[in-house]
Amino acid sequence: MKIYFIRHGETDWNKVRKLQGKSDIPLNAFGIHLAEETGKGLKGIQFDAAYTSPLTRAKETARLVLGDRKVTLIEDERLEEMGFGIYEGLCCKEDHLEIPDPEFLNFFHAPEKYHAPEGGETFAELLRRTGDFLESLKKEEFEAKQTILVSTHGAALCAILSHIKGHTLSQFWGNGVQKNCAVTIAVLENGEYRIEEEGITYYQDEVKPW
Repeated sequence: MKIYFIRHGETDWNKVRKLQGKSDIPLNAFGIHLAEETGKGLKGIQFDAAYTSPLTRAKETARLVLGDRKVTLIEDERLEEMGFGIYEGLCCKEDHLEIPDPEFLNFFHAPEKYHAPEGGETFAELLRRTGDFLESLKKEEFEAKQTILVSTHGAALCAILSHIKGHTLSQFWGNGVQKNCAVTIAVLENGEYRIEEEGITYYQDEVKPW
């Protein structure tokens, strides 16, 4: 089984580095453009099934990538972004940090020291649910040659890749958060995941016209 993991397209909160988490922010015009270009890049792929986070930005991305393919889009809460509780909507740029707790920056630089804010989610919780999703795919009755699309979020995708790569929590971010609409291709064979390609983009790093 081959799986195409994709991070959602750009949102207005992405542009200004606001923590989105579980806040339901839609794609902006450029994010729609990125998803459409990615769909063109993947137009030759016959997807047999598609899973998405229930959050709008991930669902919109999946629908635009799938285009007119007759594939049912299955929502799965385990693919949602990591929750940031009371800090959602605040800017997390280090030179314009709106988050009152300076130790929040451990989220980026030392995840093993990170403490979730009120109402937020820990790395352990994120890893538990994304790991459960990966295990559940193994139990689905997919044929070996079938191909799956999975639409998710930046930190959630890093958690998925951490599982596949066997990373420790201190290695959580790996090569960094993938770009909006970047695609990672993994193969599931004999009950084991293997990454074939990581962070592919099907669009040019162009100047945004919006």
